[in-house]
Amino acid sequence: MTPEGIWLVFIFALGACVGSFLNVVIYRLPRDKSLIAPPSSCPKCGHSIAFYDNIPLLSWLFLQGKCRHCKARISVRYFIIELITALLFGGLYVAYFVFPIRQLGLEGKGALQQFLSGGWIVFIAQAFLLAGLLAASAIDLELWIIPLSLCWACTVIGVISSGASGYVIGAEIVQGNRLFPMASASVGMIATGGVLGLIVSMILLSLGWIKHSYDWEEDPIVEEEKDTESMYDPEEEPDCNHRAESLKEIIFLGPVFLGGLLAWLLYQNITSLRENWINFSQIPLISGLLGSAWGYFVGCGMVWMTRIFGTLAFGKEAMGLGDVHLMGAAGAVLGPFLVVLAFFVAPFFGLGWAGFQMLSRKTRQIPYGPFLSLGIVTVMILHDRLWVYFSSLYIK
Repeated sequence: MTPEGIWLVFIFALGACVGSFLNVVIYRLPRDKSLIAPPSSCPKCGHSIAFYDNIPLLSWLFLQGKCRHCKARISVRYFIIELITALLFGGLYVAYFVFPIRQLGLEGKGALQQFLSGGWIVFIAQAFLLAGLLAASAIDLELWIIPLSLCWACTVIGVISSGASGYVIGAEIVQGNRLFPMASASVGMIATGGVLGLIVSMILLSLGWIKHSYDWEEDPIVEEEKDTESMYDPEEEPDCNHRAESLKEIIFLGPVFLGGLLAWLLYQNITSLRENWINFSQIPLISGLLGSAWGYFVGCGMVWMTRIFGTLAFGKEAMGLGDVHLMGAAGAVLGPFLVVLAFFVAPFFGLGWAGFQMLSRKTRQIPYGPFLSLGIVTVMILHDRLWVYFSSLYIK
């Protein structure tokens, strides 16, 4: 086997191992359990799972989906998550380095050479995002929630990767091939104002001067419910004035919007500030950090505005805050162009699901997070073709 083939097998195996960890995340994170301790154990007999019974993919097949000690059934979901993650990691590597469907503009003729010459930072950031999308979708399908901490983790990876990419790969290559979001001087100024406004909003929120929306005490997810298909009924919501809750969110977003607007006005009207800012903001580290922040604001902003306007119009909560931060995380990694496209691609997956239900004559309501995730993955892989298509429309 060639070195490239060995490396692809390694990437696949790495994805399976990450998938094994995602199974822990999917079960424990929404239940406020530690992701580290205690070690994994059988939920029926309580025996700790030995390392040789915890090998991704292989152990489930070898044990035929049963506990070694009590023979209790082990859900096939564990195997499916590991397999999907392995395929996502392997597919991402093939699409970016082997064919490649996505042109990265890196040095080296072989896939492994391009990976080692800086492509690894693109792979890590986007593979982390794929893993986060998979975990968020699985949790959303089961519990109708997306843990915000999961979205924030992906956002942090996106911000760090964008800031470092100019030094790992080179700012010209990153900008020329749109590998990470990098802000222009004007966009960077708006993003800076938005970040400062967000800090103000968070301080006001912590002081209690502005209020959390939908801030009621939720019933804990109890251990006995873990085997049910879905622990949440979207029809069973606490009575509240949804429009009033939306107003709380508008107030929270006020300083963010005003901060961005004020920063833009200062940039446009103070010549000395603009000249100094242009030199500072185009440092690769600053441009990358602010580009990722701008992508985050665009991703969050689209869904949040849809949520607010939908709630005000229909008097019922439209989309969840988890969807808001999921798209923000995607924007932080991929930038505003792709996250906007993903937002408009996602409804087609929803229509496809609706058509499937009509043909199968089965009705099951599912949350919107998985459709958003599918939209994000689609535009991520088809980036080059989408960019060429929309660029041609713009040129015309």
